Amino acid sequence: MYKIGFIGLGIMGKPMARNLLKAGYSLIIYDINAEAVKELVKEGAAEGRSSCDVASQSEAIITMLPNSPEVKEVILGKDGIINGVKSGSVVIDMSSIAPLVSRELAEELLKKGVAMLDAPVSGGEPKAIEGTLAIMVGGPEDAFNKVKDILGKMGATVNLVGEIGSGNITKLANQIIVALNIAAIGEAMVLATKAGVNPEKVYQAIRGGLAGSTALDAKMPMILNGNFKPGFRIELHIKDLKNALATAKELGVQDILTSKVLEIMEALKEDGKAKDDHGGIIQFYEKLAKVEVRKQ
Repeated sequence: MYKIGFIGLGIMGKPMARNLLKAGYSLIIYDINAEAVKELVKEGAAEGRSSCDVASQSEAIITMLPNSPEVKEVILGKDGIINGVKSGSVVIDMSSIAPLVSRELAEELLKKGVAMLDAPVSGGEPKAIEGTLAIMVGGPEDAFNKVKDILGKMGATVNLVGEIGSGNITKLANQIIVALNIAAIGEAMVLATKAGVNPEKVYQAIRGGLAGSTALDAKMPMILNGNFKPGFRIELHIKDLKNALATAKELGVQDILTSKVLEIMEALKEDGKAKDDHGGIIQFYEKLAKVEVRKQ
């Protein structure tokens, strides 16, 4: 069984690493958050001294980090993976980053005889805890086949969608759809509430039809309870939409609705709500309409 390195034990990374431990994998971990490391060490993980140290002791190395700069530093930095990784290993970056950065990193690792997969996830903290994430993978098929079983311990669906970078392109498409869906929920439910119709009854009436969605079922109970604890933070969704727009610009694609939702999220960030769950997008509409969508 593979010895796995895991770097990045945040809201998503910690439960993902925990599911690998539960599956019986030997895990060596590293994070700048000492408390998160201690928690998983108590559950059976070994502690690495650095990203380089983790890589030197692992056959597969998973990174789960906030954005492109952090991933580049962890992989290519002075104490990075590239300085400890062994030829024949597989690096699996499960962060959501710019696709061009994934390709750049893969080229550098290939010089060391190391394959890289970009494998971002969707589902947020609840599905990370359950081990039922959707995992979208880009990279060489032989490397994917080596680690597919590992990914399957963290996700309900694991799909190879193309070459390196394809995983993050797929994730950007996912994040556009999710953001627009949640914004539409906010507009619709504020309209219904302002008109004097019980939003919970509206939700129950429409969820079985074409307007029904995973996003609606995940976010409406939270909205009705005024619960905007992440989940998936608005500030992280802002990062993803910025990556989506940058990629669209490179490709000559017009992402008009994405730009508008990004403006809404930026406004919420200015209001101090950057760390709210992205279901909190509705608060933008509530503020304008001077109404709250809550259980009645």
